[in-house]
Amino acid sequence: MTEFNLKTPDLINGTPEEKRKEILDYFLRTFELDTQLYNTIKEEDAFFMRADPLRHPLIFYFGHTACFFVNKLVLAGLFPEHINPKFESIFAIGVDEMSWDDLNEENYDWPTVAEVRAYRNTVKEKITHLILELPLQLPIDWESKFWPILMGIEHQNIHIETSSVLIRQLPIDKLQSGKFNQTFQEDPPIVENQLIAVSPSEVQLGKPEHHQHYGWDLEYGSRNENVEAFKASKMLVSNAEFLEFIKDKGYQTKQWWTEEGWSWVAYKDAQHPQFWIKDGSSYKLRLMTEIVPMKWSFPVEINYLEAKAFCNWKSVQTGKKLRLPTEAEWKRLIEVANVKDVQFWKKAPGNINLEHYTSPCPVNTFAFDEFYDLIGNVWQWTETPITGYPGFKVHPLYDDFSTPTFDGKHNLIKGGSWISTGNEATLHARYAFRRHFYQHAGFRYIESAHEPEIRVDSYETDEEVVISCEQNYGDDYLEMKKLPLQVIEFIQQTVKDASSKTLLDLNSDTGRLAFEASRLFKQVTALDASARFIRPAIELQKNGLLRYQIKDEGELSIFKDILIEDLKIKNSQNLVFMQDDVMKLKDKYRNFDVIVALNLLEELRKPKEFLSTINERFNKDGLLFLGSTYQWQEAITKKENWLGGIKKDGEPIQSIDGIQQILSTHFELIQPPVNLSYVIRNSSRKLEVLISELSIWKMK
Repeated sequence: MTEFNLKTPDLINGTPEEKRKEILDYFLRTFELDTQLYNTIKEEDAFFMRADPLRHPLIFYFGHTACFFVNKLVLAGLFPEHINPKFESIFAIGVDEMSWDDLNEENYDWPTVAEVRAYRNTVKEKITHLILELPLQLPIDWESKFWPILMGIEHQNIHIETSSVLIRQLPIDKLQSGKFNQTFQEDPPIVENQLIAVSPSEVQLGKPEHHQHYGWDLEYGSRNENVEAFKASKMLVSNAEFLEFIKDKGYQTKQWWTEEGWSWVAYKDAQHPQFWIKDGSSYKLRLMTEIVPMKWSFPVEINYLEAKAFCNWKSVQTGKKLRLPTEAEWKRLIEVANVKDVQFWKKAPGNINLEHYTSPCPVNTFAFDEFYDLIGNVWQWTETPITGYPGFKVHPLYDDFSTPTFDGKHNLIKGGSWISTGNEATLHARYAFRRHFYQHAGFRYIESAHEPEIRVDSYETDEEVVISCEQNYGDDYLEMKKLPLQVIEFIQQTVKDASSKTLLDLNSDTGRLAFEASRLFKQVTALDASARFIRPAIELQKNGLLRYQIKDEGELSIFKDILIEDLKIKNSQNLVFMQDDVMKLKDKYRNFDVIVALNLLEELRKPKEFLSTINERFNKDGLLFLGSTYQWQEAITKKENWLGGIKKDGEPIQSIDGIQQILSTHFELIQPPVNLSYVIRNSSRKLEVLISELSIWKMK
């Protein structure tokens, strides 16, 4: 696999033309590796099997990485239009098992493998042309036009790995090894694990803002932590070492498991790691595309819940206080062993970046000073739930890459695996998965008297999101009622027999209008383009509590707790929040009695196109509640797509005139537009007053 040696590029050093060639080569080799991965599927029907019930079938991921490129490049203004809007809708969302993922097969009419392959080739050609023609200046940073291209490549690297895990769960007779045939064949005798002392130190976490390698938003920022002395296992836990836990009825003994872990054991009826296959009195091992006799010297591959249970069990067996390392303790191991980052590699120092094997290898193969496998072989679970470092901010082109995982339910994995390439193979890489999730991941344990402080940011801190939370659920300012509550009053006055009708909220934001509507309507569907904004609404719906932190002044903050009972929302089971793009809206969103589009038009690239087709989503006599500030911005909506706020033939055209011209074909205006004033709170001493014009339309 050496032809796929995919080290992430240096974005600072070199000449622009050298860098252009390097990025093009990086893109083409990554795309080819992705293609070769799916070539391991020899039976096409396997593309449509759901390897994991909480994931889409492989056909989704086959199209998803190409679709991601297109959607981000359109958003960045680097592609003038979508290539295949249908594909770029159905392949857009559904990667992590979030509450708003739509995994109902009835809602998907999957294309054929040949159609997706042709789409991928078209996307590949267009991106190749873009890389060759786009002006390039060094350094490449967040503001660079090349950043979204690199974002797409690194996103593809992620899915090469996560899709390989799904392929590993498909029926073996549906697969072939193809390029992934360099698996480690031997199973040498097991060397007993041991604990090695590590001295205390302060470690600095976080990637500098102008680092030479591409980074995801959650890698940036800075936090210093004091790491107390501890001992760490010399090697990752092997299959042989983990077998002792199984022999001692570890999966049948509740005391070793957390409450979450024991619930998972009962749900899965788990008896052993997922990739072990019972074979009489022994086991076989499932690799990605083959089943082999158990490799007892390989690292055990399990989820966090199993790793935690093992540590609890082994603590009692040894009389030592054992647990998983934190992120900071893993970083301390890296420092102690002087592990180098990718820019210093001539050849990967561990089983990583596909430079050695296409499978794990024995846990005592790659040494780093006194330890083994500090990077590579398999990822390593940590005790640390993922959250942002101080200074964290989202990238506007991918505003929900990381924040949906800041829920205390996703733990960090560190170090990379044999198939980790690109950004995944760097020391700053931060990826997190739900604790029951299977990746190519194992663990090492540490002995420490120190009980780590597990930080869970239960208070929403994303600045844009918390402004929305306060606007929707917080105090009233300047004696002005919240905008969603003003709109709900008009809905109540206008809609007859609402309890028998359905409502679609097309720009739900953090959800207040949808919650209020759920008290009135038979069924409410609330959509938003960003998972960042949906997440607080789902937390409030699911747990009855929403917490967020708003600016006071300077470094001071105010913490807010919103209880659903205080909103007098007793039952919201008739309300569903989903993530979707209204410009690529799925066909299932039809037959609504009421549609609300509040402050949506000014966020769209093509509001005229939206208005000209919205009639297709209604039942007979449907009502459209349309609100807008008409704050047109050329960075979002090109001037030729503005609905108004322009002069034509020397005469001013108001936005409501443009709306009337489009909607009059299918709608009649049943109430003159009204101005609704409301307040946006940026801090204790900075308030903005906005006016949204509300118009109400009825289907003819």
